[in-house]
Amino acid sequence: MEKTMKFCQSCGMPLTEHVFGTNDDGSKNEDYCIYCYKDGIFLQDCTMEEMIEHCAQFVDEVNKGLLQPITKEEYIGQMKVYFPKLKRWRKAMMVGGDDEKPENPALAAVRPLVAQMADTLPVAYISSVDDEGFPWTKAMLAPRVREGIKVFYFTTNTFSLRVAHYKANPKASVYFCDAEGFKGIMLRGTMEVLTDAKSKEMIWREGDEQYYPGGVTDPNYCVLKFTATDGRFYSDFYPRSFVL
Repeated sequence: MEKTMKFCQSCGMPLTEHVFGTNDDGSKNEDYCIYCYKDGIFLQDCTMEEMIEHCAQFVDEVNKGLLQPITKEEYIGQMKVYFPKLKRWRKAMMVGGDDEKPENPALAAVRPLVAQMADTLPVAYISSVDDEGFPWTKAMLAPRVREGIKVFYFTTNTFSLRVAHYKANPKASVYFCDAEGFKGIMLRGTMEVLTDAKSKEMIWREGDEQYYPGGVTDPNYCVLKFTATDGRFYSDFYPRSFVL
């Protein structure tokens, strides 16, 4: 049986026994190459982006094995998609609350970007799961209230199909899309259906009577509270994942 090709989980180069890295006890490490990992430590103290720049200088070597050569820029673009899947760089990038410093400074821009999109885009897309496991997505008015980038409150109809989905299965996602800037942010988490007076009054706005003639106490008016656990954003042709 043909063996599956292995690749260095730091730089992505093909791995053979001749280029295996070494652990601190001298044994072979089958995850990393000797150019990245030796005696139990990484030889380069660098970020993923710096590793990509380093590897990009070898694009001519890569092209020797390709029928259609690629440019350095194309190679960098491919690595930006591939490298986050490698073991060394696969650690979920952390984003804390608004008053906390993110673990990864490279993601410091995530929080203001999510906040800006949530506050300025007129439409958000929410998804639910039906009883057959299929996703349903719907365009919604922007969230009325948010708590940092973790909790968002939407207004909706109590007797809607969406509410029925969330009552049966709270798993949900919210997506913000900036078409002009070609940016998108998906948040994954859970959705609660709130019908208590305090929650309904909190997000009620003047003019909502056109949707709910009975006012804030209208039985067909309720609140959706979305709490995010993690997410993924796309910007500058580069997707990144994070947890909250």
